[in-house]
Amino acid sequence: MAAPSSVVLPASSQTVRADALRTPLRDFLRTETGSAVVLVAATVAALVWANIAPGAYDRVWTVLLSVRIGDAAVGLELRSWVNSGLMALFFFVVGLEARREFDIGELRERSRVALPLLAGVIGMAVPVLLYLVSTIGHGAAYGWGVVMSTDTAFALGVLALLGMRLPASLRTFLLTVSVVDDFVALGAVAVAYSGPVSSAALGAAVAGFAMVLLLRAAGVRAAPVYALLAVVVWLALLKSGVDPVITGLAFGLVTYAYPAARGDLERASGLFRRFREQPTPELERSLRQGLSTSISPNERLQRLYHPWVSYVVVPLFALANAGIRMDPAVLTHAFTSAITLSIVGAYVVGKPLGITGAALLTAWSSRGRLRPQAGWGAVLAGGSAAGVGFTVSLLIAALAFHGEQLTQAKLGILAAAPLAYLSTLTVTAAINTLPWCSRVRALVGTDVGIIDLAVPVDPQRDHIRGPDKAPVTVVEYGDFECPYCGLAEPVLRRLLADVGDVRYVWRHLPLTDIHPHAQLAAEAAEAAAAQRAFWPMYGALLKHQGELGIDNLLRYAEDLGLDLERFDQDLRARFGASRVAEDVESADLSGVAGTPTFFVNGRLHRGAYDIASLTEAVRRARERAALSG
Repeated sequence: MAAPSSVVLPASSQTVRADALRTPLRDFLRTETGSAVVLVAATVAALVWANIAPGAYDRVWTVLLSVRIGDAAVGLELRSWVNSGLMALFFFVVGLEARREFDIGELRERSRVALPLLAGVIGMAVPVLLYLVSTIGHGAAYGWGVVMSTDTAFALGVLALLGMRLPASLRTFLLTVSVVDDFVALGAVAVAYSGPVSSAALGAAVAGFAMVLLLRAAGVRAAPVYALLAVVVWLALLKSGVDPVITGLAFGLVTYAYPAARGDLERASGLFRRFREQPTPELERSLRQGLSTSISPNERLQRLYHPWVSYVVVPLFALANAGIRMDPAVLTHAFTSAITLSIVGAYVVGKPLGITGAALLTAWSSRGRLRPQAGWGAVLAGGSAAGVGFTVSLLIAALAFHGEQLTQAKLGILAAAPLAYLSTLTVTAAINTLPWCSRVRALVGTDVGIIDLAVPVDPQRDHIRGPDKAPVTVVEYGDFECPYCGLAEPVLRRLLADVGDVRYVWRHLPLTDIHPHAQLAAEAAEAAAAQRAFWPMYGALLKHQGELGIDNLLRYAEDLGLDLERFDQDLRARFGASRVAEDVESADLSGVAGTPTFFVNGRLHRGAYDIASLTEAVRRARERAALSG
């Protein structure tokens, strides 16, 4: 039904359909970039604390805490509880996002895995090589793992500071690269930076993880069972001598993501209607269970843990590990030491060289079939932003170094962050001096990316408004009874008037389990289309969303001057039902989550649908079209 006039509906809302699953990478990126501010604040707080009260800082983080159950006990320093315990949650979220990308994200096309995989691996290998070469003869080679990993929150924060100067696709590319190097870096922690390994305890950890895989294969979804097994695996790894933070990554990688099945959500809708009619505790429990099983465990766990990890766990890790004495003697010695200078050089020079070189190598060896979704200038800027190592770098530094060498390593890690930002800023400034066409090519590139719209626009069957040969096509899947579609209509009208060279396509997606008159309204639009009056009927239906009964539809047809007898016959014979069904099927194939859903030149538009957001999406699509043309 229509939205009440007193309610202001946000221009990013949707009516969710029966197979909806919101898994936007945008949410992940927003949390990561926002948490970078908190992370900087925690780092500054650690430095201030360590210099004002160094004794108190050390005492707090070295206090011994034990957990005892009967005769069994686990005792660790507070810093170790943070580094090996809470940070397992951080790597759990990293694993969840990697699995999500592989199942339903940018890496769902397996051919696209090669580029971020190579960029991640070579983007680690080059800094490691530079570090090893520059520390020859200084007894610091064991710290090679410090320069492997990119800190996701800091790197995305650097890109966020640069705002619209860099394309959104670069953030996706950088995220997938950082997931790869986090994975490999944790492998290095397990193999190269763990103590003597107890075979019995390691075997127990493997057995516990095997039980997880068996339960998952059997379809068990009980969260407490998996949480208990995670604790068992973590304890077994701790006893084995292998750093237990890899528990989080392993559990995240096996937590699958998938779009919700239509049948599951239709059952959930039915349960909600039953609960509304009879609100009993039993039906409330059934409703919660039905809603839970319709959403993938991956998304539910990401939404639960990601904000806590980004705004609590990682800043707490920074507070525990970034405290360094900053007196002049220490700084002078550190910034002339091989460890500090090698870490800075490896990150500021090695990271952009490795990532950009890997992308160029992949494009060349695949003869252009595999290219980054951003331009080469943007890739270089992203490689520069990747020169921020913090979380995993500090973790490995604490394992590889002690005393004065640890201080030198931490200073190198901290110094690399502002230098990486300045390097990224320099690259973007240089790109902005280029002529318009060259600048767009350097930022956007020519890769068409993944086309999300499964069924291309067909001028012979689709309802199209705007120039036939427009460089940009906006497709909307809509429902005439959806209030958000009603909000979007004047925005689209203004977009077509302001921009001009855009064609707009409407496709039906009546959400019959939510809007009882949506199917009839869609068929009425098709009956009007048979008399070449689709767009006038489209406007009438969206204008009167609360009045879509059969008598109302006949009145609109009469007001539009249609052949009323023919319209009535077509409507009662369900003349347009097959056409509506074809649109619904194409929505299924495209993974449409609700109404309104927009595609701009075949790509799913994930942002708001206010005039500014849609205009910006059209502008980017026009730039890509100009380059490919």
